[in-house]
Amino acid sequence: MTARLCALGDFAFDVLIRTNSELLHGGDTFGEVMLMPGGSAANVAVWARRCGMDTHFVGKIGHDRFGQLAREDLDREQVVAHLVQADNHLTGSVAVFVDHTGERSMVSGHGADFFLLPSELPRHAITASTHLHLTAWSFFTDPPRSASREAALLAQSEGATLSFDPGSFQMIDEMGVDAFLEVTTDIGIDIFLPNKEEGAMLTGLSDPVDIAQRLAELYATALIILKLDAEGALVLLDNEPHHIAPATNNLVDATGAGDSFAGAFLASYLRGRDPIESALLATKVAAWVIEHPGARPAPDQRLRPTLNSIGTH
Repeated sequence: MTARLCALGDFAFDVLIRTNSELLHGGDTFGEVMLMPGGSAANVAVWARRCGMDTHFVGKIGHDRFGQLAREDLDREQVVAHLVQADNHLTGSVAVFVDHTGERSMVSGHGADFFLLPSELPRHAITASTHLHLTAWSFFTDPPRSASREAALLAQSEGATLSFDPGSFQMIDEMGVDAFLEVTTDIGIDIFLPNKEEGAMLTGLSDPVDIAQRLAELYATALIILKLDAEGALVLLDNEPHHIAPATNNLVDATGAGDSFAGAFLASYLRGRDPIESALLATKVAAWVIEHPGARPAPDQRLRPTLNSIGTH
C-alpha cells in the first residue's frame, strides 16, 4: 500500500505581528501585520504535501469567510481536505507576536477546530491512511480530545502508525503533566516529536539526551525525535542519541518551524528513509522556514532541491 498521511486537528489563520524593535508596554512601533494560513496539524499536512507525500487533512472550520479561505488554501496546496463545518463556531484564529529577535509568542482562540466530535470523524479518510498525525492542540481540552483519541484507535485498527507533537510546554503545564501523560501515553504513539521545552516540561529534565531517554520510557513504543531549535535535533535510535547539527542560525521568525520539521520528517521517514537521514533533511527545511516570515512561506529555488530530494525517494 502506498504511504498516505492523514493529519487531524487544527486549522487556524495566523494574524502575524512582527515588530522591528522591542515592544514597550503602552508604546507604539512600526512592524508588519500579516494574515497567513496556519494551525499546527494543517501546517504539517501542507509541508508533507510539499515534500511529495499523499496527504489528507481532517479538521473543523466555521461557516464563515475564513472557512472558505481554508478550503481554498488546502486545495491550492493539493492537500485533500475533509472539513467538518460548524454553524455556531468561527474558524480558528491565532495572534502570533514575533519580536525583533525572531522569537514568537502566540495567543490561540477557541475556534471551530476545538469542537470536533467523535461522531463527525470522516472514518474512511482515517482508516484508508497508512499514518495518522495528531497534535496536542487536540488534547488540551475535550472536545476535541475524544475525537482525536477515537481517530487514533480507528487508524491503528487498520494497521496505521501514529505520530504526535506535544504542541506547547505552557499548555502542558496548565493542563498538568500527569493529566497530559494520562491521555497521551496509552494510544500507542510510534513517532514522538517534541521540542526541548516540551520535553523538559514532560520529564523535569534539562539535558537533551536525558530528556529523550526519559521520553522513550514514558512513550515506550515511540521513536523519539527531539527538536532543538538553534541546536538542530536529536534522534534517539535504539537508546543511542544521534545529534543533527543545525542548518542555520539566521532566525527571522520561528513560527511553524517545528511543523515544517515534522511534515518533512514524516514525508521522508514514512517512505523508507532511516530516521537520521530524515531528521537531517527535515532540519534543512525548518532552517529555511525560520529565515522567512510565517509558518508556510512559499518555497523558493534554494529550498526546492531539498523538497524534491525528499519527494523523489
